[in-house]
Amino acid sequence: MPLFVLTCLDKPDNLELRLKTRPAHQAHIAANRSIVRLGGPFLDEAGGMVGSMLILETQTLAEAQAFADADPYQTEGVFESSTVRAFTLVVGSIGE
Repeated sequence: MPLFVLTCLDKPDNLELRLKTRPAHQAHIAANRSIVRLGGPFLDEAGGMVGSMLILETQTLAEAQAFADADPYQTEGVFESSTVRAFTLVVGSIGE
């Protein structure tokens, strides 16, 4: 099945909203665990969360985009930008 990378950057100075929205975001991930292969936050130099990266395994780009669009971080305005791109794994592995 094809892989897609979801790359998101937070709006500046938005940590409070990110933390408030985090339980709903984590519930979204858990509810869609069958397509989320890998993920986590981007960090700044101080270790604070400033964005997110997920690798999704879906049949189509549209399915991956629908997942991204439904993420509470997206719907509640945490992200300044969010992109979904097709991805080909060349080095390493994504296993479960």
